[in-house]
Amino acid sequence: VQLQASGGGLVRPGGSLKLSCTASASTISPYAMGWFRRVPGQEREFVAATSWSGGSTEYADDVKGRFSISRHNAKKVMTLQMDGLKPEDTAVYYCAALDWQSYRDHYNDASAYGYWGQGTQVTVSS
Repeated sequence: VQLQASGGGLVRPGGSLKLSCTASASTISPYAMGWFRRVPGQEREFVAATSWSGGSTEYADDVKGRFSISRHNAKKVMTLQMDGLKPEDTAVYYCAALDWQSYRDHYNDASAYGYWGQGTQVTVSS
């Protein structure tokens, strides 16, 4: 599965961005998917994840209530709607996919994800 993330940019504090992750596979249905982010010099950090059907979603505590993950399997697209952005949200955001069986126990574990997009920069600054 090849993934391509897009939608990053520069936004003021309190603003919104919508990231998209497009897959090149014939289908993304067998995969749970997630978003991670990394600030230079730090470890990759879990942001949000969705089960293969989209029926289950998980969020990091610091983005709950501000970010919303969704997916459209027929279109092979996953999105991350980010509202109420803060300067501390500044990072490179990566989309990733893992086998659906691993979702429940490993949705927030970057090492469990076998497929990664190239990353898109999000900068929140006034």
